[in-house]
Amino acid sequence: MRLTFWTGFWVFLIDQISKYVVVHMLDLQTRKAIDVVPPFLNLRMAWNEGINFGLFSTDSNTMRWILIGFALALSVGVLIWIAREAPGKWGYVSAGILVGGALGNVIDRILYGAVADFLNMSCCGIDNPYAFNVADIAIFVGAIGLILFTGETKETRSSSKVAGKNGT
Repeated sequence: MRLTFWTGFWVFLIDQISKYVVVHMLDLQTRKAIDVVPPFLNLRMAWNEGINFGLFSTDSNTMRWILIGFALALSVGVLIWIAREAPGKWGYVSAGILVGGALGNVIDRILYGAVADFLNMSCCGIDNPYAFNVADIAIFVGAIGLILFTGETKETRSSSKVAGKNGT
């Protein structure tokens, strides 16, 4: 679990630093757009009050707190799950990545009332209208990692090692 904590801590820190730099130091909230390597990488300010792609977005303060509660419950659920399963190094890392990202977006909702999205990537003549952030990437990568690196219990892993040694 220590690996999960430290992974989550660093993901959270990188997410919050990136948001501070882009939103405040580069003043993206006023400038609205900065072309970095057009069209592949651009900074576009978007305040997301909902979840992915603005789903469930409302001006309601109640929805904000529901989404905060959901992210916190999801984080606790993932931590309980991996504590019980003991998934191995990459499962712990994946959980930390996901929880660090989720907590990064929780802090945005508490501080700003919405999640600060700013990364925009387009390619090959397709203009992507959506923006995302480091926490969004972390949540996605962490979820994929949990799918790939969990599911076997300690007993299954140890019995498969024994079966492999016996040639069965």
